[in-house]
Amino acid sequence: MKSILVTVMLIMVVIVIYNSAIGGNTGTRKQVNNSGAKINGTIERIDP
Repeated sequence: MKSILVTVMLIMVVIVIYNSAIGGNTGTRKQVNNSGAKINGTIERIDP
């Protein structure tokens, strides 16, 4: 029973760390989207 509880708690900690690092307003996913939008805008402004 103790090992199951420890396993569940570790899984919960991993989920919380993942959500704080990847999700949210300052997460990696948001930063990648913002960078992609800036690069897209730069490419669209290129005049051949």
